Amino acid sequence: MLNLSALIAGLIFGLGLIVSGMANPAKVLGFLDLAGRWDPSLAFVIGGAIGVGVLGFALARRRTRSLLGASMQIPTSSKLSVRLIIGSLLFGVGWGLAGFCPGPAIVSAAAGYSKAWIFVAAMVVGMLLFTLLERLKFSKRILS
Repeated sequence: MLNLSALIAGLIFGLGLIVSGMANPAKVLGFLDLAGRWDPSLAFVIGGAIGVGVLGFALARRRTRSLLGASMQIPTSSKLSVRLIIGSLLFGVGWGLAGFCPGPAIVSAAAGYSKAWIFVAAMVVGMLLFTLLERLKFSKRILS
């Protein structure tokens, strides 16, 4: 049941990305072009997402299990680390250069958009490199 609900949630999320224009890199780059022909329409999408997220987290904090019985795993740390800041900067630069972030890139790749495939491939390589570096760092800690 958890997998089915995850599939349905993912399909609804992907449809929302398409309807809102978030899967269209030209629209995203228009939103990010503050000095040129700025398109503010995605600000409403982002504002709506923040509103839904705030409500969802407020409800989730009151529960110990999800509606389907899975344990709740809500992040508790509020510390700003160097890793978080660097990761955020890399995310923003990638979004600004390509017009994609991970969710919309996957939706666009599934729709056959070739530039999205390149972005997704680069994203997967980055995730694999991160995993490799984390494993190396962890193994060095154990050996020392």
